[in-house]
Amino acid sequence: MLLLNERTDPDRFFERLAAAPRGVLMLDYDGTLAPFRVERDRAFPYPGIREKLRRLLGLKRCRVLLVTGRWSKHLLPLLGLEEPPEIWASHGWERRFPDGRVELAPLEEPAVIGLAQADDWALAEGLQDRIERKPAGLALHWRGLPPERIKDLRVRAAEAWTRFADGNDLRIAEFDGGVELRAGGRTKGFAVDAILAETDPEAPAAYLGDDWTDEDAFRALDGRGLRVLVRDERRPTEADLWIRPPGELIAFLDRWIEAMEGEG
Repeated sequence: MLLLNERTDPDRFFERLAAAPRGVLMLDYDGTLAPFRVERDRAFPYPGIREKLRRLLGLKRCRVLLVTGRWSKHLLPLLGLEEPPEIWASHGWERRFPDGRVELAPLEEPAVIGLAQADDWALAEGLQDRIERKPAGLALHWRGLPPERIKDLRVRAAEAWTRFADGNDLRIAEFDGGVELRAGGRTKGFAVDAILAETDPEAPAAYLGDDWTDEDAFRALDGRGLRVLVRDERRPTEADLWIRPPGELIAFLDRWIEAMEGEG
């Protein structure tokens, strides 16, 4: 673990967590709880993570949520949990409750048209195997390709998708291993804001994430909770702590469990 923000005191945070009636733990999935995989449907959690999630979900004082860019229906088989947590998916456009109810925010017609055009383009380019479709976006994955191929795809997608984004309230954003075209107005930061709005302001909260898309969540949590960057290599970030998976990630979750197992 490396402290990135001198104003942050992790020991003090966990002391507050142990004494609090309620704690809120928000977790990204890909790159945070699970390693990246070229085959996205094989991106299972790191060894030991499922067991930690089950213990966390069994704590009465702990609210556990996943905040992810994935579509929740694609994430659930990977989690392999009998009783999955609440999931804010598709960068905040989708909310799946623990009882299975799903709320999808409606898309404006221009966004739907732009996404359909981008999908048609991807099919025409023979990229159907590298396209991930979501309720409010379209992701082009290039993980595992040679550098020159990635460079070519990045340029072509930017040129084509910019045409579809203009005037359709769509945004283009790169992530670790690809680029996404998605409806504007919602990000992981939107999800964090919504979660915090439902939370006692005194409740200790933390967000763990790895990708550039998680920076929106870190900014939303600024001054309100602990922001943890989870990745093998350090990068510029607004997070307060940096931990490496899976060892330091397991240790962090164990510390959270220990703090929340008492009566508060």
